[in-house]
Amino acid sequence: MRTGNVGQPKSGTISAAQNGAETLAEVAYRRLREDIVHNVFTPGQPLRLELLKQRYGLSFSPLREALNRLQMERLVVTAALRGFSVAPVSIEEMWDATETRILIECEALKRSIRNGDDDWEAAIVSTFHALDLQVRRMERRAGELSSDDVAALESRHKEFHHALIAYCGSRRLIDLANQLYTETQRYRLPTLTGENPATSRDIPREHREIMDATLARRSDEAAELLAAHYRKTSELIESSMSGDGAAVA
Repeated sequence: MRTGNVGQPKSGTISAAQNGAETLAEVAYRRLREDIVHNVFTPGQPLRLELLKQRYGLSFSPLREALNRLQMERLVVTAALRGFSVAPVSIEEMWDATETRILIECEALKRSIRNGDDDWEAAIVSTFHALDLQVRRMERRAGELSSDDVAALESRHKEFHHALIAYCGSRRLIDLANQLYTETQRYRLPTLTGENPATSRDIPREHREIMDATLARRSDEAAELLAAHYRKTSELIESSMSGDGAAVA
């Protein structure tokens, strides 16, 4: 799903860096990652520096730094004499990312359950409520979803899952979870705007069950529910990638 003209620079790129919020390399990294995840640059597409320079209004140096960083995160690949390109997608890679994400996030969730305090619980409840409101809002607008609807859903979904593991006490676990979230997001996002969204799952119920088990400090149950939640999504993605017509809600 292409969401914009690849050749046109996005507004605000330079100004964000000039305001001191980000370095130019960070701007390039964030913009490129967003465009790869949202399929503006499709799997296997070459990432020519001149094209990227025109799109983002940045010089080659920060763009190369961003590309090298994205290569480490498995979103970009490089080959001798061919330069950088968007990493390909496959069912095998999708499942590898999913199962690794389950290992990381289930451990982080168990640690958060041990360490979490009132503020942690309040953050989980508030992010769940915000996510649930957006899901219900989109259900009422079935067939008339905008890109803003999908963006709001994705933002709130990420905030909820981050809140679950935020008190794990390990920056490395959080960083790995964020990286794997982005890797799996590449597979999940295109299905959100599919013509045949899955109706066999009650996603809000799945999230609520994860939240309830977490707040009740039922560590093993919460981890099992989280793992099952991710695997159900991956099963639907696999079905969609195999051409079976299913999509992820």
